[in-house]
Amino acid sequence: MIYLNTLFSEIYKIIFLLLPVLVSVALIVWLDRRVWAFVQKRKGPNVVGPFGLLQTLADALKYLFKEIIIPASANKVIFILAPIVTMTLALIAWAVIPFSQDMVLANINVGILYLFAVSSLSVYGIIMGGWASNSKYPFLGAIRSAAQMVSYEVSIGVIIVNVLLCVGSLNLNKIVLAQENVWFIFPLFPMFVIFFISALAETNRPPFDLPEAESELVAGYQTEYSGMMYAMFWLGEYANILLLCALGSILFLGGWLNPIDIYPFSLLPGVFWMIFKILILFVLFSLVKAIVPRYRFDQLMRLGWKIFLPISLIWVVITASFLFFLDMLPAGG
Repeated sequence: MIYLNTLFSEIYKIIFLLLPVLVSVALIVWLDRRVWAFVQKRKGPNVVGPFGLLQTLADALKYLFKEIIIPASANKVIFILAPIVTMTLALIAWAVIPFSQDMVLANINVGILYLFAVSSLSVYGIIMGGWASNSKYPFLGAIRSAAQMVSYEVSIGVIIVNVLLCVGSLNLNKIVLAQENVWFIFPLFPMFVIFFISALAETNRPPFDLPEAESELVAGYQTEYSGMMYAMFWLGEYANILLLCALGSILFLGGWLNPIDIYPFSLLPGVFWMIFKILILFVLFSLVKAIVPRYRFDQLMRLGWKIFLPISLIWVVITASFLFFLDMLPAGG
């Protein structure tokens, strides 16, 4: 009986976490389109529901009732599994994201490693979809995605090492609490900039949307998908974007910590500040899409391997040397 109660309690927590994430994905798609419209001086979604808020729901219903077409030459099992894998991996990563000191599904000591492992696996869904389609354009998009995500994961990993050196723990709660005096965006600002750009590449967002470049590959790895299977790729992509925004706010912006310790802002809960910081980073994601033109693939690879990786490695040495020097100082020196 105790086991069943524990099981139901955990299921309740999972549902309580996943439902807001899925609702948030729908809302940020609306926000994404409104930001593009603002930059391009047009209205954006503004007809379906108040302020166009129900436009994403209308799009979801459209995908739900559209026919799912599986190409005759496709590997049907892998073709169906690919969007499921993509969306599942995007959602299970949220298990270790703390929205406040107590509001976290799994407060494990190796939370950052868990996130890194799950995000590394997300490339498999795209590769499976591109290969199983048995079509040239999706396959080229999948190859591009594999090269791109592997390249920029290396930079993100080295950037995270800088933060871990400052904290001395892999626990996400402890990373946030270590920023009570100063957020890591200030001493590690170059790393924050590289993290943000690498996150754009990791999630295939413009100007690094080469795996789904419409002008070259029709729609890339998802060309042959339709209906809810296409929507699952879309949900997985936006859930990953939100995840990296959450990770960026935890690593560099103090997570749920209150930035304005004056009345009435001091009364706002940590969850509010965490969501606010995620939204700020997401708006930056949207602005980049609306403003920056697409890179060529060789430029993308050069940026990752010849610029970001060396700078990140050099900064690790600088951070480690600085921390070592501080430890060597006499007390009060």
